[in-house]
Amino acid sequence: MERKCNNVPFLVLMQTSKAIHDRIKEEMANIKLGITEFSVLEVLYQKGKQTIQQIGNCILISSGTMTYVIDKLEQKGLLSRNACPDDRRVIHVTLTVEGNELMNEIMPKYHEFVNDMFEGLNSNEAETLVKLLNKVRNNV
Repeated sequence: MERKCNNVPFLVLMQTSKAIHDRIKEEMANIKLGITEFSVLEVLYQKGKQTIQQIGNCILISSGTMTYVIDKLEQKGLLSRNACPDDRRVIHVTLTVEGNELMNEIMPKYHEFVNDMFEGLNSNEAETLVKLLNKVRNNV
């Protein structure tokens, strides 16, 4: 017997989230980056120097996955790790010159791409959507 989710808002939210995730994944594949790799680069581009834990908290992935992704991006020459002079247990991660150049190239296209996904909403609808999503998030 098939059981269906009776909470339509939840179902639509999950389907929309997956569709957006899949579309971003597709776009990132065009520039030879995984979505998690892009997410790490985006955090560093937006926030500057971060610890591995700070990056992981921003993009909600485990430290084991973070290490793997950071290793891959370091091998590509897009970021570097540096020991914190005040606390040797802490490693800071920063974009390299090549990483900054790549993100300078990617981000305008990425913002346009994201804006295009939401172009069907007028400003009032967008504001309402944000309020409703925040209401759900705060209830969680």
